[in-house]
Amino acid sequence: MEARLSAEPLDRRVLLAAARRWIGTPYRHQASLKGAGCDCLGLIRGLWREYLGDEPEPLPPYAPDWAEAADGPEAETLLAAAERWLVPVSLHNRQPGDVLLFRWRDGAPVKHAGILSTGAQLIHAYERVGVIECPLGTAWARRITHVFSFPGALPWQP
Repeated sequence: MEARLSAEPLDRRVLLAAARRWIGTPYRHQASLKGAGCDCLGLIRGLWREYLGDEPEPLPPYAPDWAEAADGPEAETLLAAAERWLVPVSLHNRQPGDVLLFRWRDGAPVKHAGILSTGAQLIHAYERVGVIECPLGTAWARRITHVFSFPGALPWQP
């Protein structure tokens, strides 16, 4: 499947407004349908489809166990896909609208994703909770391992 990347620049305020429309969507492992269900990756996939077109590649199955140990070549599937399709950003230069990736512990694979919002907030789908916007407190911030922006995302303009 080939991604159909939009020729239009992506306004981060518009992207955040779209991400906030997912708030309240229930958590459903491997799902990606606003209002019906999604997981953390499903939120990112849904925003990709809304602003960039078809998803760029088929989604491989992935385990719901966030604490599984990194082992073998598929251990970093989420990170590898982000590196193929998103634009890397320095951890210190992150902006609202960027995709944040998280590790639950050292040596574990990247297993969670969310969208950085304004005011040090995080929009993400959380098991047993659904899509929420919450503070990006110390517990979350210390687990950030990678930051990416969507292709074509303009710099943040408050």
